[in-house]
Amino acid sequence: MELRPRKRQQFSGFTEAEIEKMENELKQSGEQVFDKEFCKKLAEVFSRSKGRAGKLIVKWTEVQTWFQNRQKSCLSKDNSAEANRKLPDVTEECALPEGKKVPDLSDLQFEARSSVDGAWYDVDTFTSHRYLSSGEPEVLVRYVGFGPEEDEWINVRKSVRERSVPLENSECVKVRVGDSVLCFQEGKDNARYVEARILEIQKKFHDIRGCRCLFLILYDHDNTQEIVHLRRLCFRPSILGRLSQI
Repeated sequence: MELRPRKRQQFSGFTEAEIEKMENELKQSGEQVFDKEFCKKLAEVFSRSKGRAGKLIVKWTEVQTWFQNRQKSCLSKDNSAEANRKLPDVTEECALPEGKKVPDLSDLQFEARSSVDGAWYDVDTFTSHRYLSSGEPEVLVRYVGFGPEEDEWINVRKSVRERSVPLENSECVKVRVGDSVLCFQEGKDNARYVEARILEIQKKFHDIRGCRCLFLILYDHDNTQEIVHLRRLCFRPSILGRLSQI
């Protein structure tokens, strides 16, 4: 799969007054500071303040990221048992038939959904992990092609999964209406892989350029539709199991 790029406008950073305000909120409000609506309100307050005159407005995601990174810094100094709990062994949740060996997961590749734009990006490494007070496990993800400044805390259960895969031109016959896919969407300011669903398939003869079939997709994030070629799509690994049935 091609590298999944992210292009964002460079944020110049928070003022001293804003940092002091966030420090106080973190102490007083606890987990509430990670809530989307809470971060939106705080970002609006910062953007309207006199101290931000002449500077870029503050996005709520930048406020949320600051809180996440600040908590990460605090957790690294915390040697409590909770901070050092291990992620659950996947074999504990998978009942294997008697006599079957536990599969080797060391070669698996993963993708994670960014909280910044809702798109999926390839995971380079999981650099740390933690449990929230709610019991939800999170991992600190570093994306392929990005530095530590782009690291994000991601919910393991909701936003981490085995990497989606592109198909060879000859494998287009495995695609079915209703399949969940990732579609490469390139806009004016960004290029990303977002979730969509196959609505309709128009079979075409292949030529020297490869698969010429057309796929009508419905984007999950805004319910818009687009007709695309196979090269823009990536599929869930489960689709590969259909090869033996064709």
